Amino acid sequence: MSPTVQRSLIGALLVLLLGYAAIHVVIWRHGLRLLDHPPQRVADAALILGNRAYRDGKPNPCLTGRVDAGIALANAGRVRGLVLSGGIDSEDGRIEAEVMERHARVSGYRGPLLLEPVSSSTRENLSMSRAVLKAAGVKSVIIVTEPYHLWRAERLARASGFDRAFDVQYAAAPTSCWRRWGMAFKGALREPLAIANNAANGYF
Repeated sequence: MSPTVQRSLIGALLVLLLGYAAIHVVIWRHGLRLLDHPPQRVADAALILGNRAYRDGKPNPCLTGRVDAGIALANAGRVRGLVLSGGIDSEDGRIEAEVMERHARVSGYRGPLLLEPVSSSTRENLSMSRAVLKAAGVKSVIIVTEPYHLWRAERLARASGFDRAFDVQYAAAPTSCWRRWGMAFKGALREPLAIANNAANGYF
């Protein structure tokens, strides 16, 4: 390989790394900002986006932490009910929405609860939950997910018209996955790749 080609490849790699780092910083700061500014308006429902159902033989804390954040909103009078969105987990065959439902009930939540048990991506969480929300007469929604996931979720909601169908707010769930450096780092590493993939497919 000639020195010119090597320099070109190194330059291209540096550009990719810088772009990746820039996305990482943007989504991280956005998540921190939303953690500091929780939703202020009362909404009809909290839409909790799915994640891997189980980890190490137990309900995934990245998922149950999102449910806990939705329950906290309900307990504070910010939402009147929960909508749990997530289909079959390819890794263990469990349905994410059903795992979330069990966790909510075991945690003592007794309020209204709806399931969307089919979706397999953030984009599908939004598109497939729309009919569930409409059928329930929901007009306003707080979308709940982890801080580093919110930047992408917001843009998918905007691009799909979800935020025109409902009055939408966003809540950052301070899960243990967010607080533990290893999991937070992993999530923030994954998100730039997911953002690039969604953009390449024209989803936003």
